[in-house]
Amino acid sequence: MTYLNAFCVLICACASSALRVGVGIADVTGPPAEIGFMGYANFEQTGHGIHLRQFARAFVLENDAESQERVVFVSVDAAMMGHGVRREVLKRLKKRYGDLYTEDNVIISGTHTHSTPGGFLMDFLFDLPILGFVKETFIAYVLGIYKSIVIAHTKLTPARVEYGEAELLDANINRSPSSYLRNPPEERERYKYDVDKTLAQVRFLTPTNEVLGVINWFAVHPTSMNNTNRLVSSDNVGYASILMEKALNGNNTHPGKGNIVCAFASTNLGDVSPNIKGPRCEFSGKVCDQEKLLCKLPKERCFASGPGKDMFDSTRIIATRMYQTAMKILAVPGEDVTGPIGVVHQFVEMPLQKVPSYDPVSETFNASAEVSGCAPAMGYSFAAGTTDGPGAFDFRQGTTSPNKLWDAVRDFVAEPTPRDIACHAPKPILLATGRIKFPYSWQPQIVSCSVARIGGLIIAAVPGEFTTMSGRRLRNVVSKASGAKRVVLAGLSNVYADYIATPEEYQEQRYEAASTIYGPHTLDIYLHKYVELTEALMKSTKPASGPPPVDLSEQQISLVPPVLWDSAPWGQEFGDCLLQPEKQYSYGDTVVAHFVSGHPRNSIRHGRSYGGVERLESAHDDAWTTVATDAEWETRFIWHRSSKILGTSYAAIEWDIPPGTHPGTYRLHHYGSYKYILGGIYPYHGFSESFEVT
Repeated sequence: MTYLNAFCVLICACASSALRVGVGIADVTGPPAEIGFMGYANFEQTGHGIHLRQFARAFVLENDAESQERVVFVSVDAAMMGHGVRREVLKRLKKRYGDLYTEDNVIISGTHTHSTPGGFLMDFLFDLPILGFVKETFIAYVLGIYKSIVIAHTKLTPARVEYGEAELLDANINRSPSSYLRNPPEERERYKYDVDKTLAQVRFLTPTNEVLGVINWFAVHPTSMNNTNRLVSSDNVGYASILMEKALNGNNTHPGKGNIVCAFASTNLGDVSPNIKGPRCEFSGKVCDQEKLLCKLPKERCFASGPGKDMFDSTRIIATRMYQTAMKILAVPGEDVTGPIGVVHQFVEMPLQKVPSYDPVSETFNASAEVSGCAPAMGYSFAAGTTDGPGAFDFRQGTTSPNKLWDAVRDFVAEPTPRDIACHAPKPILLATGRIKFPYSWQPQIVSCSVARIGGLIIAAVPGEFTTMSGRRLRNVVSKASGAKRVVLAGLSNVYADYIATPEEYQEQRYEAASTIYGPHTLDIYLHKYVELTEALMKSTKPASGPPPVDLSEQQISLVPPVLWDSAPWGQEFGDCLLQPEKQYSYGDTVVAHFVSGHPRNSIRHGRSYGGVERLESAHDDAWTTVATDAEWETRFIWHRSSKILGTSYAAIEWDIPPGTHPGTYRLHHYGSYKYILGGIYPYHGFSESFEVT
C-alpha cells in the first residue's frame, strides 16, 4: 500500500468513525412440498423440493451508539413482503430490543422470485392461488427475517459506505414495449434504453477496506424459472447473491454460512423480463405479444424464453452476468457516500389521496390539476398474464372494453360502483377488489412508504412493482427534493400493492397497467408522497404515522390440507436407500439416489438440509465431511408422493459433479422427519452406498 493510499484510508476511517454497520444472513426457506408458489398465480405450480434455498440478508446501520439512530434494510428471497410478516418481525424485535427497531426504521424488501412458497400475504386475492393462508410459510419467513436482523445487530462494527455502478447489457428486456412507447417522446429521449441497464451497488467496508456486505440493485424480474418449475428457487437474483458470497467468503463456504453478505435486491422491475430471447408462439415459433400479434394454433401460448437451453441454464446465465458485473464494480474504487443516516415512514390510504398531477416533460407538479386515487380494482388484462407467465382462458393484453359475460361473473362477486368505473377508466374492471369484503380484504387499501438516507445515498422503499419509467420519475423527484445525486428504488417493500404504471402506460392496459390497482393516477400519488417524505427526511422532521393497515391475522382461511401421517413401505424404514448410485463417476456426471421419505413439511430444517453430499476424509475413523448441501446450485432435493392414502413417499437427492471436485470417496445423505399415525413427529436420516469420483 502506498503512503497516499494509507493516508486516504486513515482519513476515511476517521470521517466514518461514528457509523457502524452489521450484516446478517439467515435461512427463510418455506415448506418445500405441496404448497403453491407465489408469483405466477398458477394453481398447479406447487412445490416438490428444493433447488436453491431462500435467505434473508439484513443490513443494520447505526449513526452512533449514543443516538441509536438506526436504519435496517432486509432483502428476502421471497415473492414480495406482506404487512403481517413485517408486523410479526417487529413484535419479536420489540420484545428483544425495546423501541430500537420499529415501523419507522425497518425496511423489508422481497426479491420477487416466483418459485417460492406463498400463503403469507393475508390479502385474500394474493393468497387465493395458494389455497389460502399457510402458517408454515408465514412462520418460516418471520423466523428467518428476525434471525437475520438479530445477527446483523450483534455484528455492528465501524464502517464506511461506497457507491458504484456499471452498465449491464444482455440481461433484461422490456416485456411491454408498446406501453413504454406511450410515454412522452420528450421524456423517452432522455434515456438510451426502454429498461434500466445500470447495476447500482452499495458496499459497506471496514476502516481497513475489508468488505462487510454489499447490496446490488438491478432491474429484472426473477422469472428465469418459469411456471412449470416445481422446485423452491431464489431464481436469478438469488443465485447471483450466492455466487458473490462464495467469491468473497471462499468457494468452500456453503450458502448462508459466510460472514460477508451480498444481496441482489429488487428495484423498478415491473415491466422488465430476464427472458431476453423475447416472446414467441409455443408451437409455430412466431413473434407474439399477447395483444396484437397473437398465436393462431389451438391452445398455443405466447411466452418469452431466456438465453439458455432450459430454465435452469437461463437462470445460471442471467445470474452470472449480474454477479460478474457486481464484481467488476467492487474491484474498482467507489464513490464514498459515508455520512449521516436517517429514515422516515408513513402509512398512506391510497383511495383517499388527492394530489396535483405530475408533468413528466417539465418534471413539475401542476397544482391546478388535481387527481385522486381509486378503490382497488384489477383489469381484464391482469387475467391475460404476461409473456413471462401466460394467464388462463382467452384474455388478452391491451383490453380496454368490457365483456358482458365476465362482467356478470364479476358482479356476482362484487359490483363496482359507477365512480369506480369512471375512476379506473380506461381499465375495464374484472375484479372490484376494493368492494369485496368476503371472506376478508382482497387487496390493501393502505400502503407503507419509506425513504432512507445513508450519507449521500437515498433509498426510496416502495410497496409494489414500479415500471421502468415510473421508477425513473420517482428517482428524479426524490433526487430533486433531497439534492442527492445517488437515488435507488427498493421495490416490493413492507406491503404488496401490485403494479405502478405511468398514467400514459395505463392507457395501453397491458398487464402492468391492468394491475395498477389504485387507478391511472397511482404514480402521481406516490411521486407527491415521496417528495413529502424526502423533504421531511432532509429537514429531520417526523411525518405523521398515517393509518395502520387492518390486522387480518385472526380472519385467515386455509384450504391447504395438513400432513396426516407418513408410513414406510412394507419391510423398509425411513431413510432406507431405494435407489443406489453407480460405483464410479467423473466430472459433469449426475449422481442420483432415492430414499424412503417423510413429508418435508414435517420440519422446515432452517439452517440445515434435506440432503447433502459427503466426502470420506478418513476410512479408519469413518469420518465424513459435508461438501454440498441442498442449498447449492449443483444439488437438487426432489420429493415424490407415492400414495396419499398410505402416506408413502420417497426423496431423490441429485448432485451434478462440478469441475474441480476432489477425487475420492463420496456418498449422498438424506435427512427428514416423519409423522407417526398415532401422533408425534420423529427425525430420521439415511445415506447411500459410497461411490468414487475420479
